[in-house]
Amino acid sequence: MNIESVNENTCIVYFGDQIGDESARLVKLATESIRRSMADVVIDLVPSYTSVLVSYDLERIDRLGVARRLRVAAEQVEDGANTGDTSRTVELPVYYGSEVGLDLDAVCDFSGLSAEEVIDIHSRQSYQVYAIGFAPGFAYLGSTDKRIAIPRKSTPRLKVPTGSVGIAGTQTAIYPSTTPGGWQIIGRTPQKMIDWDSESLALVQVGDQVRFRPIDRQEFLDLGGSLDES
Repeated sequence: MNIESVNENTCIVYFGDQIGDESARLVKLATESIRRSMADVVIDLVPSYTSVLVSYDLERIDRLGVARRLRVAAEQVEDGANTGDTSRTVELPVYYGSEVGLDLDAVCDFSGLSAEEVIDIHSRQSYQVYAIGFAPGFAYLGSTDKRIAIPRKSTPRLKVPTGSVGIAGTQTAIYPSTTPGGWQIIGRTPQKMIDWDSESLALVQVGDQVRFRPIDRQEFLDLGGSLDES
């Protein structure tokens, strides 16, 4: 573990430099440990691929005090790192129809596969949540099967509809709201990705596993999905 200062009341705790399931698990455990043991001084926590950004209250603690308590929290993570998998598996229904799979044909051309094969490959595996960012509830998931790991669009869309499921290289993600974006869109979920009752506002958390369940058009609509471009 390495701690680096960002500014007078923010630091980053690094848990390695390799993106993968183990680093994501350690980040998840560390975030939980810090939140639990340092709630009296921590203002905000932002977990990422291999690190946690920590903002703290200068009126309650100084830089040295934070570093000391963070190391204690990290020791608790290391002591409990082998106690079992604490991650959740979140299943998300996805409609891969042509009305919403705006770039599905492009992925087929890139991979040389049929639409059915692309959908099967994309929905067959579990994905690790590596980071939450770009927009509230936007989860970066990996790793995409190399056969469908199409690069981002050369020209981003000005508006990507809410719930759109996209691919960008070795990652896949869901747009939680309508925003500009350059990911290759292959489907859409009716599931809301922003959870206003959670501390992070995101339905999924770093370290969780995500699985996509293909659904048909009618189930998509029955679950509250919209075919509109917003």
